[in-house]
Amino acid sequence: MKQHEVWLVKAENDLKSAKKLIEGDDPILDTAIYHTQQCAEKALKAYLSFLQKPIQKIHNLGLLVDLCSDCDKDFAALLDDAEELSPYDTAFRYPDLILEPDKKDVSDAIEKSEKILYFVKQKIRRPQI
Repeated sequence: MKQHEVWLVKAENDLKSAKKLIEGDDPILDTAIYHTQQCAEKALKAYLSFLQKPIQKIHNLGLLVDLCSDCDKDFAALLDDAEELSPYDTAFRYPDLILEPDKKDVSDAIEKSEKILYFVKQKIRRPQI
């Protein structure tokens, strides 16, 4: 399996995790929203890996979108969604005044991360030349 494919598998697993954690009578919303950020991060890193660009140890999704945009300007369309998801790498991970997000916020985050993952998969299937 190629390195970018491994990144995509991990991104897909994070998306599946988020979806499972939001289901049922006892959802785990704080962990679910974390996995949405992880899905988007790994998807964007998959694209960079596909282009054989170095993968930086960063978690800022806006910066990752910018790096992808340097190679394909279409990625700029993901910036707003990426910046909304970016704080979820640490938000709700530790005790604070607000222990978990609203279920609607998690649902919205799942949609945004799925959109980013789908976008990346389409770009990898039909690379720009």
